[in-house]
Amino acid sequence: MLIRWLLAALHLLGFGFALGSVLARARALRRLDASQSVQANDLRLRDVFRSDSVWGITAIVLIVTGVMRAFGGFEKGSAYYLHEPLFHLKITALVVILLIEVSPMLALIRWRIAVAQGGAIDLTRARRFAWMSDLEAGLVMVMVIAASGMARGVWATQVL
Repeated sequence: MLIRWLLAALHLLGFGFALGSVLARARALRRLDASQSVQANDLRLRDVFRSDSVWGITAIVLIVTGVMRAFGGFEKGSAYYLHEPLFHLKITALVVILLIEVSPMLALIRWRIAVAQGGAIDLTRARRFAWMSDLEAGLVMVMVIAASGMARGVWATQVL
């Protein structure tokens, strides 16, 4: 019983941190000035990298706790989740987030390496990555809405 509670609490806290960190990353990316040098953007880049790290760690926590809860025998069981339309919505939102995240993730890894080596980076895509982060934040909200609907049996009540 205690492990179920802790997994649920971690999973729910993960959504809060995910939303906050991806929005912070979007805000930090918007502050970057592509016309200035890496040194001039140093503090702003630190904010981007910090919020991106929290976003990445939080995503891992959400995925691990979600898999444990859905398929690890801690909650209602995989049969329930696999037949729940809101679960499919939640997983679809996750997959879309992961697909959107590929480009910013790879670019930010390259930016971190370049900054560590004292090289130049191309910040022209920062605004695009900010927009993508906002989209991901919206999808995190969709996941929370789907999860809360599942917890309340909304779909079963509406359909049955």
